Amino acid sequence: MPTQSTFPSDIHIRTATKNDAPIIYDFLCTLEGTTLDQAAFNTVFDHNLANRLIYYLVAERFSEIVGFVSCHVQYILHHCGKVGEIQELFVRPDVRNQHIGKQLMTALDVLAGQENFINLEVTTNQKRTDTIRFYERESFSLTHFKLVKPIHP
Repeated sequence: MPTQSTFPSDIHIRTATKNDAPIIYDFLCTLEGTTLDQAAFNTVFDHNLANRLIYYLVAERFSEIVGFVSCHVQYILHHCGKVGEIQELFVRPDVRNQHIGKQLMTALDVLAGQENFINLEVTTNQKRTDTIRFYERESFSLTHFKLVKPIHP
């Protein structure tokens, strides 16, 4: 008997392209609550698109981007393999609670399996309690603390 998906069928997940930079820039400014340096953002975005160890996925609905996730991969010695770290995940506020974040995570899980990641990791600000609950629902466990030392203002 076929199973029925709980995901909206009008969402398409795909790899981000250079043309997606303006909307992803807007998403990340919203996520960070600040205006990022757009020229610097574009330089980093273009650089990262060319890096085979960085994955950018976007969620589209009716050809409009409504979500984004980025995953940076490293070969970690103490894991003896590839570890993916989610750097950013954003779903447009007006379409939240429609399983778009879940679909982005599902696509990332598939990618992680195909690429033989040892695990996926994520860090988020302690203030983002809804985000923490989301990741816990996605089977992430609080096992580490991240300490940050600013180098440049």
